[in-house]
Amino acid sequence: MTKRVQSKYKINRRLGVNLWGRAKSPINRREYGPGQHGQRRRKPSEYSTQLMAKQKLKGYYGNITERQFRRIYAEAARRKGDTGANLVELLERRLDAVVYRMKFAPTVFSARQIVNHGHVRVNGKKVNIPSYLVEDGDTVELLPKFRENILVLTAQESAERQVPDYLQLDAKLLKGTFVRGPKITDVPYPVQMEPNLVVEFYSR
Repeated sequence: MTKRVQSKYKINRRLGVNLWGRAKSPINRREYGPGQHGQRRRKPSEYSTQLMAKQKLKGYYGNITERQFRRIYAEAARRKGDTGANLVELLERRLDAVVYRMKFAPTVFSARQIVNHGHVRVNGKKVNIPSYLVEDGDTVELLPKFRENILVLTAQESAERQVPDYLQLDAKLLKGTFVRGPKITDVPYPVQMEPNLVVEFYSR
C-alpha cells in the first residue's frame, strides 16, 4: 500500500507543476506551494534547480524512496551511453510504471498497489514486486479475476493519457507487450523532465 494515498497531490503544489497532468490536481487552482510559507517566491539556486528536477522525476514514478532511486541511478551510470537516458529507460521498465502506461491503473500509486497485491503476471508468472524490471518482449497482463475491478475500468475509460508506442496492448484481453526501451522523447510526460540535471545533482 502506498504511503501517499491522501497526500500525493502535495507533491504537485510543492514542485509547482501538474506532475501527472490530471484534472483533479490542486495546482490547477492554487499555483503556490502548501503551508504558510508556500507563497514565498525567490530565485532558485543551481542546487535547488537540480534538486527540483530530481524530485519531479522521483515523484512522477510514485515518489519512490531515495535509496531505491539512488540504486536505479547507479545502474544507469554503470551502463554504456547517456546516463540521463538510461535512467529514464530503467524507470520506464519498472513493472508498476508499465502497468500504469498500459492503463491497467488510473495512477502510478494504484499501479504499485495492484502489483503488490499480486494481480499482475509477467510472461505468465505472477510478479508482486513493483520495481521488477521488464525486458524487451515481455508480456504483462492482469489476472482474469481482477479485470473487472473498478480501478481497471476507470483507467481504461480515461482519456487523460494514451498507451505509448514502445508498448503494444490488447485492450480486450488487458494484455500487453513491452516492445523496446523508450528514448526520453518517447515518454509521454505531462511536464518537462530534465534527467540531465538529475545526473548533475548526483555528480556533485
